[in-house]
Amino acid sequence: MYEKSIEALKRYSVLLGIFISVSLLFIATRVYPGGSLFDKNSVGFDWSKNFISNLFAPKAINGADNPAQIWADGGMIFLSVSFALFFIKFSKKIPVRSAANVVQYLGAGGMLFTFLIVTPLHDSMVTLASTLFLLSLFYITVFILKSRLHLFKFLCITCLLIFYYTLYLYGSGSYAYLPIMQKVTFGSTIILILGLEYFTQKEDFEHIKPTQSKK
Repeated sequence: MYEKSIEALKRYSVLLGIFISVSLLFIATRVYPGGSLFDKNSVGFDWSKNFISNLFAPKAINGADNPAQIWADGGMIFLSVSFALFFIKFSKKIPVRSAANVVQYLGAGGMLFTFLIVTPLHDSMVTLASTLFLLSLFYITVFILKSRLHLFKFLCITCLLIFYYTLYLYGSGSYAYLPIMQKVTFGSTIILILGLEYFTQKEDFEHIKPTQSKK
């Protein structure tokens, strides 16, 4: 019985971690006092105006103490650990060792920088974490495209495009739609990660062999 519980925990660790993360972040949005980039005197968390990063500061934008911080920080811890576990576990499905190492070490390692987004190093950590995440996801997408997982081909490409577009808005300072796109990116990434974790198998990629260089 104990061994079965441990196996179930290992199998559903990514799902459980993401569920806890989303729950904590949702609580954070409910207790956020108010204020946004667009209206410093607004009340509460506006999903179309506030950024998730607003939850991480000790003070809300309206100047009030921010009780959301502890909940949001906890949510990011669970999210980072869950994504790191995903990259480690998915790397074991990839038959090409060099690519598996990229997914495992850069993907999982990049989650440290994802958590550091909650610190004053936010801007630089967003750039670094996004780069490592996208590189790892790109490697995964290459193997998905070589598989027969047609739905995941669409999901991977769509998720990458959404992520790139959101980063473009962020980098160009186009903030009007950025709060909304941030949540769309967050949601699409979680859906893709859970899909890849629980609806793909090592056997889906066994036919893919390392490219042999010609002598």
